[in-house]
Amino acid sequence: MEKEVLERITIAQGDITRLALDAIVNAANSSLLGGGGVDGAIHRAAGPGLLNECRKIGRCPTGKVRITRGYNLPARYVIHTVGPIYSGRAQDRKLLSSCYLNSLELAVKNDIASMAFPAISCGVYGYPMTEACKIAVDTTCDFLKGNSTIKKVVFILFSKKNHAVYQEYLKSVEK
Repeated sequence: MEKEVLERITIAQGDITRLALDAIVNAANSSLLGGGGVDGAIHRAAGPGLLNECRKIGRCPTGKVRITRGYNLPARYVIHTVGPIYSGRAQDRKLLSSCYLNSLELAVKNDIASMAFPAISCGVYGYPMTEACKIAVDTTCDFLKGNSTIKKVVFILFSKKNHAVYQEYLKSVEK
């Protein structure tokens, strides 16, 4: 992987709702009305304005994206994407990749230079972390090769174990 691309990627452990970036990505459900995991944490931290805006937007299909203001979050925007529920089929990979690609494309359309991704579909949706990590990093790196608008992408993982999976994979593509 090109050094110029890898220099724009950071792996971090922590709480996505505390990041002061242009945008954070929400691993949302199709209703966009909040839920558990990162989705619930983002809705709680953003406050009621986020829920009100999401109600006006309506639903979001799997693999697609929507954008809202960040409200009480330090991030200016929230990009909502709905990951696939893991089934082990080839379609899962395509849908998960489209979550990352569509988020990146929407970021460019909105002049977003810095953004953070959680591990989409890896919680209750059951996507295996190692496989999801490869899809996330590979899709993002491929996009960044052809785009200079986005200056910083953070993959933020809540657990130490998942953080290690991302760090290990990023080291493997640096070679």
